[in-house]
Amino acid sequence: MTHRPSARLLALLSLLQVRRDWPAQILAERLEVSPRTVRRDVDSLRDLGYRVRAVKGPDGGYRLDAGSELPPLLFDDEQAVSLAVALRTAAASGAGVAEGATRALTTLRQVLPPRLRHRIDAVQVTPMPAHTGGEVEPEVLVAVSSAVRAREVLRFDYGDADAPPRQAEPHHLVVRGGRWYLLAWDLDRDDWRTFRVDRLNPRTPTGPRFVPREVPGGDTGAFVAGRFRGSDTPDWPCTGEVVLTLPARDVAPYAMDGVVEELGPDHSRLVLGSWSWAGLAGAVARYDAEVTAVGPSELRDAMARLGERLVRAAESSM
Repeated sequence: MTHRPSARLLALLSLLQVRRDWPAQILAERLEVSPRTVRRDVDSLRDLGYRVRAVKGPDGGYRLDAGSELPPLLFDDEQAVSLAVALRTAAASGAGVAEGATRALTTLRQVLPPRLRHRIDAVQVTPMPAHTGGEVEPEVLVAVSSAVRAREVLRFDYGDADAPPRQAEPHHLVVRGGRWYLLAWDLDRDDWRTFRVDRLNPRTPTGPRFVPREVPGGDTGAFVAGRFRGSDTPDWPCTGEVVLTLPARDVAPYAMDGVVEELGPDHSRLVLGSWSWAGLAGAVARYDAEVTAVGPSELRDAMARLGERLVRAAESSM
């Protein structure tokens, strides 16, 4: 830990922001200074406008309270770069906040010291949205997020304007491929559903509060990924393994989330998943290579059926 006063103040402020209460002795140990120095540094933060309250108790300590006035912004190098990356890539988030993010970065840059200003200027990023269109209006994102946080039933129009409004218990907002999705318990269908937030129009007021449900498997990201794969589990419904007469470097670029293992200069093993055995057979067939091993038997059968269909298609066009 550096003992320069400015760096130590910044470290103290960072610690106070990550948890509610800090015993004075623990702060002193983390900063590698004496409790007396911690007291002086706390007074310095108060002079800068930060509301640091002394906490009574057997150990004594400090708590950082939210203030009504904005004190001078203090960031370390890592925080400054993280903010710059987040703001510069906001255009690819699908949240419709690109202009606001640009203005926020300009404002942030103006209040940073020259050294950190040069650091964030060095972070040049060209965001590439994963999808065209489908941006979410900030007001919609705030409304949905507020319902998630308050655990209140969300009433909203979805898709067809003539369809009756939907009702769901909103649990999580998820970003996937530059699009925002709401994972919610659909009260009309009595099941989990994912809704594209850019197609969702919240209605007011929201409904009653609800008790959160446990997402199957306990991992929200894995559960949503499984739903996109056509399954309630994080794994593909169908997974198979083949050996191709291609080097791993030629297989990997097209393997998506499959696993490629090099077996030699011109052979590789591919473990791949799909939503069906027929789909998996098609994914393997797109490689212009011989297949020397296939498993399990469901994939072998699907490949045989696919081969028969392709032969019939070729013969019918002669």
